Amino acid sequence: MAEETVINRPAPFVEDIGKKLSEQALGLQNVPVVTTGIGGITRQAGETDEGFQARQNAAKAFTTRQQNLTGLAPEVAGLDPLQQQAQTLAQQGVGSFKPFLQRAETEAQLASGLGTMALGQLGGIGTGAQSFQQDVQNFMSPYQSQVIDASLAEFDRNKQMQEQQLRDQQAKLGALGSGRAGVQLAEFGTGAARERALLQAGLLQQGFQQAQGARQQDITNRFNLGTAAQGLGGFRSNLAQQQAQLGSAQQGLQGTDITRLGQLGSINQALDQARKDATREATRMAAFQPQEELNRFADITTGIMGGMRGTGTTTTNVPNPTPLQTALGVGSTLAGIYGAFNPRPLFG
Repeated sequence: MAEETVINRPAPFVEDIGKKLSEQALGLQNVPVVTTGIGGITRQAGETDEGFQARQNAAKAFTTRQQNLTGLAPEVAGLDPLQQQAQTLAQQGVGSFKPFLQRAETEAQLASGLGTMALGQLGGIGTGAQSFQQDVQNFMSPYQSQVIDASLAEFDRNKQMQEQQLRDQQAKLGALGSGRAGVQLAEFGTGAARERALLQAGLLQQGFQQAQGARQQDITNRFNLGTAAQGLGGFRSNLAQQQAQLGSAQQGLQGTDITRLGQLGSINQALDQARKDATREATRMAAFQPQEELNRFADITTGIMGGMRGTGTTTTNVPNPTPLQTALGVGSTLAGIYGAFNPRPLFG
């Protein structure tokens, strides 16, 4: 009995499609995957001429695919002018409180210097009558003895002149040398001595009173300065409290600055990461476009041939936020930062 072999073959055009699919699949096995153009290809140590040539050819093809995918590659929109203005205003607000702290510190230093100067004026004030009298001597005129000596010398000269006039009168009357004339000269001498003592005592008393008044005025001035020093002391105390409050406020403001800078940095980091993701996705699209096209071709071919395609690599793309979503998120964040520095409404 003869055997009959039946071979079921697809239509010739389907066989041609399957043959081409196999050739393409086998051809991709020897094509290296590159993610840069021809300018980024350098020969590696130990690499064969055939391997280096294959990578160069793949790099040229990669550049061509990148150009072909220019309209399809994902892009990230940058900050618009309003967002850039908001970021600039937020950066300008960072550290704006420092001039106020510097002026407050300068005022506190000036007040402290004035208070120290006033307190120094109160040193050396004695208490009690004895101390007061002793301090009066310090206010006596250094020329008082010269004034007293000159005044007494003038008194003595006038006394001698008057005594000589008295003797001349007695001589004219012929009574010079008589007992009565002697009594008259003795009384004149006694009176002159008394007047000289009174003159000397008056000059000393006058000098003492002047020194006493100067000392009293000095005490008054010092106590007035003491009162001023007390006022300055209170002022310095208030300034010290203000400095403490400013120090605490400075810590809070520095913390606010850190927060603002961190928020701005996060915005810039997010934009930079979005650009990197877009670049990576565009590179992936250009690098694996042949494999993805082959996968789509295989799906169509196996469907025509009625078979089941083999397992392969499946790429799933997770959609990134659209440029509009990114812009809205960045804009709302910058508006919040701006509002922290300017409590007025941003719009309206």
